[in-house]
Amino acid sequence: MALIPIITIPDPVLRKVSKPVPEVTDGVLQLLADMAETMYNAPGIGLAAPQVSINHRLIVMDCGKDEDSRLLKMINPEIVRRSEELAVLEEGCLSIPDQTADVERPAFVEVKYIDIFGEEQYLRCEGLLAACVQHEVDHLDGVLFIDHISRLKRDMIVRRFMKEMRQSTGGAPRGR
Repeated sequence: MALIPIITIPDPVLRKVSKPVPEVTDGVLQLLADMAETMYNAPGIGLAAPQVSINHRLIVMDCGKDEDSRLLKMINPEIVRRSEELAVLEEGCLSIPDQTADVERPAFVEVKYIDIFGEEQYLRCEGLLAACVQHEVDHLDGVLFIDHISRLKRDMIVRRFMKEMRQSTGGAPRGR
């Protein structure tokens, strides 16, 4: 397994719609393993392929605590059901490090995906897992968590992030 550089805003790859994965290959499985290692190393609870400059519909997530760790690897995930009930959770993103905001999303979702064995799966998600799967699927559609908050808050987060990156790197953000 290998760590992959995580790209940050304003990289245009983060705004592209990802392509479906046509089949589960050894290369796809290796990429998912590398993405999981990268996510844990960051550290984070979710990572989508666009965040590592890969334009494919792949995500990895682990929203559990150490004793309840459950790594999910999803190929071509698609949210097929959303609750009308909403929930607000604080979200952050590995592509906008050290920045968070409260985001309102459906409280429950059901996601359909292909697992690492090529089998179609359905998973009902609530709480942190629901927010995480929605966040990561958004990445596959070129949407960031800051797109779900007010323009004023979004602009403040982007300005603060860009300022911190200029101060720490002496230039514009790239990958890390």
